[in-house]
Amino acid sequence: MDNKPFGGKLLDILQRNKSIDPEVLIKADEETRASGVRLESYLVEKNLVPSTEMILALSEYLNMAPINLAHFTPDTHLVELIPRETLNHCQLVPIAKTGKNLTVALSDPFDIMAIDKIHTLTGLDIIPLIASEKDVKDILARSFAVEANTLDMKDIMKESENDVEVGAQGQQDDGDKQTLEEMMETAQDAPVIRMVNMILIEAIKMKTADICIEPQEDCVRLRYKIDGSMVERPNLQKNLQSAIISRIKIMSDIDIGEQRIPQDGRFRIQALGKKLDMRVSVLPTIFGGRVVMRILDKGALFPNLSGLGLEEHADKAMSYAISQPHGIILVTGPTGSGKTTTLYSCLQELNKPDVNIVTCEDPVEYQLPRVNQVRIHTEVGLTFSSALRAILRQDPDIILIGEIRDSETCEIAVKAALTGHLVLSTLHANESAGAITRLLDMGVEPFLMASSLILAQAQRLCKKLCPACKKETSLNLKLCEEHKIDPALFKEVKIYGPGGCPKCHGIGYKGRTAIMEVLPVDENIRLLILKQAITDELRQKAQEQGMITLRDSALLKVKEGTTSLDAAVKITTVD
Repeated sequence: MDNKPFGGKLLDILQRNKSIDPEVLIKADEETRASGVRLESYLVEKNLVPSTEMILALSEYLNMAPINLAHFTPDTHLVELIPRETLNHCQLVPIAKTGKNLTVALSDPFDIMAIDKIHTLTGLDIIPLIASEKDVKDILARSFAVEANTLDMKDIMKESENDVEVGAQGQQDDGDKQTLEEMMETAQDAPVIRMVNMILIEAIKMKTADICIEPQEDCVRLRYKIDGSMVERPNLQKNLQSAIISRIKIMSDIDIGEQRIPQDGRFRIQALGKKLDMRVSVLPTIFGGRVVMRILDKGALFPNLSGLGLEEHADKAMSYAISQPHGIILVTGPTGSGKTTTLYSCLQELNKPDVNIVTCEDPVEYQLPRVNQVRIHTEVGLTFSSALRAILRQDPDIILIGEIRDSETCEIAVKAALTGHLVLSTLHANESAGAITRLLDMGVEPFLMASSLILAQAQRLCKKLCPACKKETSLNLKLCEEHKIDPALFKEVKIYGPGGCPKCHGIGYKGRTAIMEVLPVDENIRLLILKQAITDELRQKAQEQGMITLRDSALLKVKEGTTSLDAAVKITTVD
């Protein structure tokens, strides 16, 4: 586009803002007039005017608001409103939709045709904003690179039928045979099989923990849980909803005719060279069954404690605890904090040919070789307490209890520890010292607790910064003040924060690391237990003896550059 109609006014604005030397500006104006290159593009490309200064000058000239997209992540649903080719051609990013208005960021604010085209495609009134060309290109490249880094939809649909081998097929009960036959026929259609296989393959490739298929009013939402964050994928067609859910139910040995109650199942697949267990939960909603498939990869388990990457104090305490012939080891933390992974790592280190290990779990997360695993079935009376009583008659050396939920289970666990068994279990508590007072509240006698408990541990999973895009940032003093963190801890230390790139799907974090608070029970702690000391007293004594708290453990990860201060504070803040 010729720059003569607006060049004079733009020159005046740039000169008034002292964005460029007048002589340099005049020379640049002459060169662009001769070559036909747009003045603003030339000035930015030649680094004669900073991009932000040019955006402000154009904003003033056109009376159009500017926007900084440096840390902006577009909404997946908005991006899907406009074809990919159009976004690339027009170089624009959808920002927000309010009613019938769609706000977009343009790198070329003079491209009236682009605004008209988006209006025609979406039927919405377009509100344009000015953004730098680099920011717009970076966001579009990042968004489309995420798709490229997973799998091409068409390629997967062609090839995925043979890429996934299902280990078990289900059977349906007799009922409304016409309805079931129709559902079975649709669910076994090759396109539906390939679609489900495509979802499984893509999720495995993206190292997903949970696949969420969520029926909405006019579409089926697909999301993956990666490193604790939900990542949006393109929506599935509403007319495929029943077939997809039925296919997953068939694979999971779930009754496809029942759609009124929650259902659970599991199946095993072999895909991308891996053997994986899939745990399936179906929850009836007003728009259909919401499906969550948890991917359980035994290959991701650590073969021993050293794989957990514990700091020295915690590693020594845990190693000593599991080497004891009897007693209780408690692992605490909220749901999804990696308690099961820690316990299984302990079991794998203890799993020797001359040792009898029995577990009772609800449900059995991973199937371990040479370990006798019992699944709890409360509906038929097989509870933790009844399973424990039976297990004690099986002459076990080591017992793993999935969770201590009630006083009866707690009492049996303590008695088992006192009669020569090593007991490992989980408990819901915010911190290691709190686990001790929680058991006392359940009715365990202090002298029994002091005699049986070897170690209490609390843990969280903290997000790790993506090494490809993490960036140095300044210390957030306000955050330090709010959470009573001494800024001196980070003196002469580089602080890093999240960026966002295709490798981490634009999140800024990739992978998670365990942070742990390990409280060994020695003579001093036993005396406090006998006195029924409160949590604060137990914590204080443990810290005096070298225990590193969850908060301090997380701050060490910040100092190492492993995670951000925001993530460390968030994961260790107790309401």
